[in-house]
Amino acid sequence: MNVSSLSLLPCCTSPRVYFSFSSSVSRSLLSLRSSSASRRSSSVPFLLLHHRHYSFKVHAMAELVQDKEVSAAAAVAGSGEGRGSYSRTFLDATTEEELLSGIKNEMEAGRLPSNIAAGMEELFHNYRNAVLQSGDPLANEIAVSNMAVALDRIFLDVEDPFVFSPYHKAIREPFDYYMFGQNYIRPLIEFGNSYVGNISLFKEVEQKLQEGHNVVLMSNHQSEADPAVISLLLEKTNPKISENLIYVAGDRVLTDPLCKPFSMGRNLICVYSKKHMYDVPELAETKKKSNMRSLKEMALLLRAGSQIIWIAPSGGRDRPDPFTGEWCPVSHSFCYS
Repeated sequence: MNVSSLSLLPCCTSPRVYFSFSSSVSRSLLSLRSSSASRRSSSVPFLLLHHRHYSFKVHAMAELVQDKEVSAAAAVAGSGEGRGSYSRTFLDATTEEELLSGIKNEMEAGRLPSNIAAGMEELFHNYRNAVLQSGDPLANEIAVSNMAVALDRIFLDVEDPFVFSPYHKAIREPFDYYMFGQNYIRPLIEFGNSYVGNISLFKEVEQKLQEGHNVVLMSNHQSEADPAVISLLLEKTNPKISENLIYVAGDRVLTDPLCKPFSMGRNLICVYSKKHMYDVPELAETKKKSNMRSLKEMALLLRAGSQIIWIAPSGGRDRPDPFTGEWCPVSHSFCYS
């Protein structure tokens, strides 16, 4: 068996995998927003994974387009985990009032920029409101507990920014960022009304991986929450895929302070989308060089074999049609260079 071979399941002739789930969530970073009514999405002929029956609206808090000259040493140095101590403002909070007061106090002390403080406060309100819609009698406690950890991790990164390497491996210790992301999104999904269609295809995928093949999944992309949603809907049936999946990630989720702690818990190939390559013209060449480093890292991974990589060929998230309001997959032209 050639361990460097690549298996791309041809979904033009075989069933697609559908991730269909129900969620009621207001606008917030890494939160979901869906209508109770099912929506029919346009088909994308060659996709293995196809999201449908839900929609997202996610806005990042800042456009932080900047070059990152990265290395493994820099990644470790910027993880924030090597320091002796840091503020426990948010971890020690047990109520909504204490969390919001903590944001205000850290901002007034000059340790938290006002724009990030505003984003943290908005994130808290949106997440709490979303979780409360679940009807869980412990919803408020769950929201406060999860947000205490989220705000703590965001604040930690503000104090000691993490720098992603071209290939980022999920940080599982001493703090488990993977489970942090899972537990944050978990209350937002109604598992009883959710399913993975044609899940038997993932058994075939697991077999291919065990044989040393590489598998590439291509799909439309609706939110920064996609990795957590995929992992949560596969964690019982295909836990190895759930934890080992590598995602091709754009710079937004690697630089936005409110996104970074969630990204740190995922295996990532970090790239700049060509759609935004020239947003800052003087950084275009540096971005291209960074992409070349990422491609080399991906080549090394594929050469080793048994890798599963998720790519959104559009290079961006789906958007609603401006005339009909319907959510449809973005055009599937490849948007990475």
